[in-house]
Amino acid sequence: MKNWSVDTTELKKKRKDYNIWKLESLINFDLGKEKISKRNLIINLKHLKINTQKNNFLKFILSEK
Repeated sequence: MKNWSVDTTELKKKRKDYNIWKLESLINFDLGKEKISKRNLIINLKHLKINTQKNNFLKFILSEK
């Protein structure tokens, strides 16, 4: 994933903040060839700043058995 607006070297020093930023970026912009870790998404879903529809959709998918 390429990002020109964020200094990822500094952000990587704060692991939780980096994980949240990366998830938000992947969800809001483009996954490319990357995949989102289900475990990482479950842990950080409540901290993500994404629109309500995307949030509800992700909760629905994660609740499926």
